Amino acid sequence: MTEFEDIYRAYFQDVFSYLRRLTNDSSLAEELTSETFFKAIHALNQFRGDCNIRVWLCQIAKNTYFSYLKREAKTEYPGSGELLRSPSQEPSMEELLVRREDARQIREVLHTIPEPYKEVFMWRVFAELSFRQIGQIFGKSENWACVTYHRARAKIIERLEENDYDK
Repeated sequence: MTEFEDIYRAYFQDVFSYLRRLTNDSSLAEELTSETFFKAIHALNQFRGDCNIRVWLCQIAKNTYFSYLKREAKTEYPGSGELLRSPSQEPSMEELLVRREDARQIREVLHTIPEPYKEVFMWRVFAELSFRQIGQIFGKSENWACVTYHRARAKIIERLEENDYDK
């Protein structure tokens, strides 16, 4: 158990920071970080060592976050999370529905693009990592990460247009 405790101490802040950037909510990030390490302890024997353990933990964290979003989508009601806005800034119900639909379509298309495009896009957009950081994760250059991100973005736009999502 001491091996896992060392991993927990060494990487807790990295995983928490990653999730805080994804969620924009410290308490949710803390909850998901706990869930991530719970999953990691049960999957530690599956870690092959072919990537940095921080990357492996962040992958688990990302999947945990996406699972959370799927659970919440089933129980979410219109206007949730919008209660703190002032009336002058409040978007109309139509705007909220369009935003949700756009996000759903992008998520749907994102899952159809191949690796490493999908992964690079998610690191850039959800984790807000720099191209240098993304390049380091993949053992590639900053330029490779930038080009891969822009190709991923182009693929997403292309697929959205193919599926007439832009109408």
